[in-house]
Amino acid sequence: MCAGWRTGWCETWGGRGRGGGTGPWDGNRQGLGPGRGLGSGVVVWILVLLLGMCGLACGQCPDSCHCAWDTGTVLCVDAGLREVPQGLPPDTVSLHLERNYIRHLPEDAFRGLPHLQDLHLSHNRIDTLSSGALRHLGPELRLLDLSHNQLSRANREEFGATRAKTRLYHNPWHCDCTLQELMETLNLEPETVNGIVCESSVRGVGEGGRWEDPASLGEHAGQPLVKLLDSGVNFCSLQRKTTDVAMLVTMFVWFFMVIVYVVYYVRQNQAEARRHMEYLKSLPSPKKTPTEGDTLSTGF
Repeated sequence: MCAGWRTGWCETWGGRGRGGGTGPWDGNRQGLGPGRGLGSGVVVWILVLLLGMCGLACGQCPDSCHCAWDTGTVLCVDAGLREVPQGLPPDTVSLHLERNYIRHLPEDAFRGLPHLQDLHLSHNRIDTLSSGALRHLGPELRLLDLSHNQLSRANREEFGATRAKTRLYHNPWHCDCTLQELMETLNLEPETVNGIVCESSVRGVGEGGRWEDPASLGEHAGQPLVKLLDSGVNFCSLQRKTTDVAMLVTMFVWFFMVIVYVVYYVRQNQAEARRHMEYLKSLPSPKKTPTEGDTLSTGF
């Protein structure tokens, strides 16, 4: 009758009695005598109370899932799910969500699962993780499987401080500095780490010709990320170099624009000065009025 993991309570009270009977605890079968055993009404109330406690502890199994209460396992494999189901039992230890159509992990997807140890999310269509989507996973988490999805970018904030063994292979990763920092932070499963392959990569300084498609996959496409890092490739330094070049180009453009503006300003002022001089020259000369000295000299 009890769907919980503490089925011993229900077997004790609803199955065999302490006196070896098949019904509720019967005081008469233990030699307590008439009137000294528990009344049937009291037994019913005890059973109701224990069943209620069992329901609160166990929670309900989500639709399209199967729950093994004795092991704390929730199976939602190949259930046609498009999102993480709500109302997962709080005592879940192992959660299987493989082979569904889940595309996104919201921030509160796994909130309220403090005892979760294994989280299986492989063979879905997950392409984005909310910031802190995995942050609520407790320190007991041992395995995080995100293989066979559509993840191309991820960062440390989305994974939080988890130290669980992590599977990220068979995803179309874009290899850049952010992914490199994430790889250095996570506890990757050694057996699958070579399956983390660059579907595309950040383009280094001077990479590609003038007429090459800007959307090309990059020099390191198709190569395992770990092998690239072991060979000395540093995507963070490539990104810094690219940023430095972009800053230099930007500064050159601004400097060129300032020079053009100064030249334009000087020429504009020169043109205004020439027009003003021509205007002054075009004005008629003022007539000279005769003075008294001029009149006397004329008389002599």
